[in-house]
Amino acid sequence: MAIPEADPAAGAALAADVPTALTLLREGELTVHGQLTDASNAALYCSVSLDGVSGLCVYKPVAGERPLWDFPDGTLAGREVAAYELAAATGWSPIPPTVLREDGPYGSGMAQIWVEPDPQAPPLLDLQNPTGGPRPGWLPIVLGQVGEGRTALLVHADDQRLRRLAVVDAVLNNADRKGGHLLSAADGRIYGIDHGVTFAVPGKLRTLLWGWARQPLTEEAAEMLRRLAGELDGALGARLRPHLTAAELTATRERVAELLRTGRHPVPSDEWPSIPWPPV
Repeated sequence: MAIPEADPAAGAALAADVPTALTLLREGELTVHGQLTDASNAALYCSVSLDGVSGLCVYKPVAGERPLWDFPDGTLAGREVAAYELAAATGWSPIPPTVLREDGPYGSGMAQIWVEPDPQAPPLLDLQNPTGGPRPGWLPIVLGQVGEGRTALLVHADDQRLRRLAVVDAVLNNADRKGGHLLSAADGRIYGIDHGVTFAVPGKLRTLLWGWARQPLTEEAAEMLRRLAGELDGALGARLRPHLTAAELTATRERVAELLRTGRHPVPSDEWPSIPWPPV
């Protein structure tokens, strides 16, 4: 069987049609076409079909997960699903539709709509001359060596879509927001992927999206966080409970409360590496 080629427009349209995408992921027939060899855990490239509707997805079986000493509870798949549920509750939809499939080809696992990056989309990251700081429209991340004693400034776009994702990551306590986990879809949306190392109780935020550190949260973000605080004590908390420990849920509520208390984007920690490796 030929491996289906991902189409940026089709993937973006399916990801944006959330009810259809979730039904397809939950009930459709999964066909495995190959394995993503650069993933650190088993990640399978699949098609999924149901009643004449089809699409592409990634399926990550729990059986293919490697144990992590600093994430001893639950599963990577469960945290991916929890991250989607929380992100969806923000109203910003920054993570592609994601479900837990108990009956996958290799057992229980996460299934997520495949979003193929739009090759025509402008870049979200750049390396710039450090002299004079970042160019207009960009925010600094870190100064780094690029070979032969030369330095360059790694920057990310000053983009509201990324800023929303930075707030969501702060709530998720995302320990792995690298450049390769940011996807520009063909419809203009930006999605974040790979959320298996989220929801830790101690602070572990590692991200490239530090450009807004210390800046005041937007009123939109503050309003979202106030709404999220209530939902975590209600229906959202109930949806997260099968995937997270009680301590992880409590820590999530506390992170929301802290963001509201300070009214600002978080700053890098002195106790934990603030940038993932490799960064992109």
